[in-house]
Amino acid sequence: MSQPQSAAAANSAFLDYLSVRRRTAELAAPLCVEDQVIQSMSDASPTKWHLAHTTWFFERFILADHAPGYVPVNEHYFYLFNSYYNTVGPMHTRPHRGLLSRPTVAEINEYRALIDERMLDWLDATTLSDSQQFLLTLGLNHEQQHQELILTDIKHALAQNPMLPAYTQLSVPASLSTPMNCISVAERECANGFEGEGFAFDNETPRHKVQVYAHKLADRLVNNGEYLDFIKDGGYATSELWLSEAWSVLQERGWQRPIYWQDDLASEYTLSGRRALDMNAPVCHLSLYEADAFARWAGARLPTETELECAAAEVAVEGNFYESGALHPVAPEQANGALRQLFGDVWEWTGSSYGPYPGFKPLAGSLGEYNGKFMCSQHVLRGGSCVSPQSHLRATYRNFFYPDSRWQFTGVRLASDA
Repeated sequence: MSQPQSAAAANSAFLDYLSVRRRTAELAAPLCVEDQVIQSMSDASPTKWHLAHTTWFFERFILADHAPGYVPVNEHYFYLFNSYYNTVGPMHTRPHRGLLSRPTVAEINEYRALIDERMLDWLDATTLSDSQQFLLTLGLNHEQQHQELILTDIKHALAQNPMLPAYTQLSVPASLSTPMNCISVAERECANGFEGEGFAFDNETPRHKVQVYAHKLADRLVNNGEYLDFIKDGGYATSELWLSEAWSVLQERGWQRPIYWQDDLASEYTLSGRRALDMNAPVCHLSLYEADAFARWAGARLPTETELECAAAEVAVEGNFYESGALHPVAPEQANGALRQLFGDVWEWTGSSYGPYPGFKPLAGSLGEYNGKFMCSQHVLRGGSCVSPQSHLRATYRNFFYPDSRWQFTGVRLASDA
């Protein structure tokens, strides 16, 4: 039997909803209308589509199903802003989202405002059941994912402009050189996966035991200077470093450096425009293919997701996140004999394919499409990035992308067998 929410919980739901929705609007604020409508590749979406889709999620899965007599704002929006939920109806194709000149950015903002008003009215009038509270929390976490995507997608879009315009002006943090050390981890049995109070996505469950063999983890992320050494040593021209599929992609697309590095190999495009390459900051925007090839070149391997989760479970969720304001990876603090940068800066590629945990069961109904149906041909990343909201992350969080993906803030930590 579901338990009704308390007055304090109801107030918390109001505040959480307003906080997340306001942050999304703040992310779009530096962008002009022209910025918000372009789509630079099929993997990315226009900013205005993110603004609409996150709003659609609340309208379609909460208001339409849980507000008595609900009348949709616009029936066309259910089609235009559905992402991949086949069980709720057809959708506009992802590669063509940039062709949607209508509804306009102004109309999308009006849509957001109207759904916010309706959501707050619904929250005010409803004693949330456990399932409704979960839906609300899922919607907020979903929007936080799209907050990160707004930044990664607009970075890719702006980088296509020869002027290399800045999304916003950002300060360049101080940088100090720090050596990479290896931390030995003894063989042990770990409990992986989420269990207990609070929110988690279904792909983080169920909690299960995993035998972890003795291994070593680098105490920090690979930095730009180390990756530059890989390039200068012919890393992109040495076929034996690359997986067969990776080598084919490399030849087909002509990759010679990380996606935002400039031809001089001394500067890179950032959300604040072109900037000198900080040799001490974590290298980012690597595909799994590049991360794996670098690890081979360094005589190491990628960590497994279990190895990273076991390590992350022992430290606080602290690091360089969206809230720091850097919006770019920064050099780590000086070595202290412990693992650093387990959270924030860059998502860390693992050698683990994205698949179900033993006993995994997706959410019931349409929301079961959220994660489970993507458990094929992708790899797991851990730890969050410099554009991830801090409150969105935990040690059990499983991100996943295809191995050729480069536009996310993705990097690499080295591992080796003991």
